[in-house]
Amino acid sequence: MQKTIHPGVHATTVVCASCGTTYELRSTAGGLTVDICARCHPAYTGVERATATGTRVERFEHRRALAAQ
Repeated sequence: MQKTIHPGVHATTVVCASCGTTYELRSTAGGLTVDICARCHPAYTGVERATATGTRVERFEHRRALAAQ
C-alpha cells in the first residue's frame, strides 16, 4: 500500500443522540453522532413505540371530523 494516499485510521468516539451511550471505535472520521443505536433501538430492545392506530381511511375521517367542528 502507498502510505500517502490512504487516510489515517484512529480511535473515535461515537455518541448516540437518543440515549447518550458512547462507543469507542476505529475510524477515518472524527467524532461521530448517531441518531439511534442498538441499545435504544426498538428492534433490539423489544419495546415498541406508540404507533398510530387505525387504517388510513379511519385516520382521515377522524381528522376531517375534527376540522368540521
